[in-house]
Formats: sequence, structure tokens, C-alpha cells
Amino acid sequence: MAQTAYSYKAVTTSDATDIPDGPCDALWVGVGGDVAILPPSGAAVTFKNVPSGFLLLAQAKRVNSTYTTATDIVALYA
Repeated sequence: MAQTAYSYKAVTTSDATDIPDGPCDALWVGVGGDVAILPPSGAAVTFKNVPSGFLLLAQAKRVNSTYTTATDIVALYA
């Protein structure tokens, strides 16, 4: 059986403030576009052209406002 999220929080993009509750396990992208994330370790990366209604299976401690054009992003914790 697939693991489901036990918690989820709306994401406010920021170049300085991390997502509350620590790194998330995935991101739901409500309205598509580019998503610039800072993973738990390593440098920021931008996922280009993420479609609307997409589950981005990438851990993130922050969604940067710079280079992020997608909106209605939700952090999921599994």
C-alpha cells in the first residue's frame, strides 16, 4: 500500500524562510509553472514547467519565491 500524507500545509514562497514543520516529503502544485526548491541538503534547483495538479515527489525545506511561478503549492508530510 502506498504511504499517504499525515499532514499538509499551504506554502508561502520565500527566499529566506523555510517551510514550517521542517522539510516536506512532496509538494502539490495547484497551478502550474516553475518551482524553485531548496532541498534538505544541497543547492536550490528549479523544476521547470510543472503542470497544474501535479504531485512533485521531492523533499524540500523551502520553496524560493525567486524563479517560482507556480501557485497554490501545498507541502505534504508522509
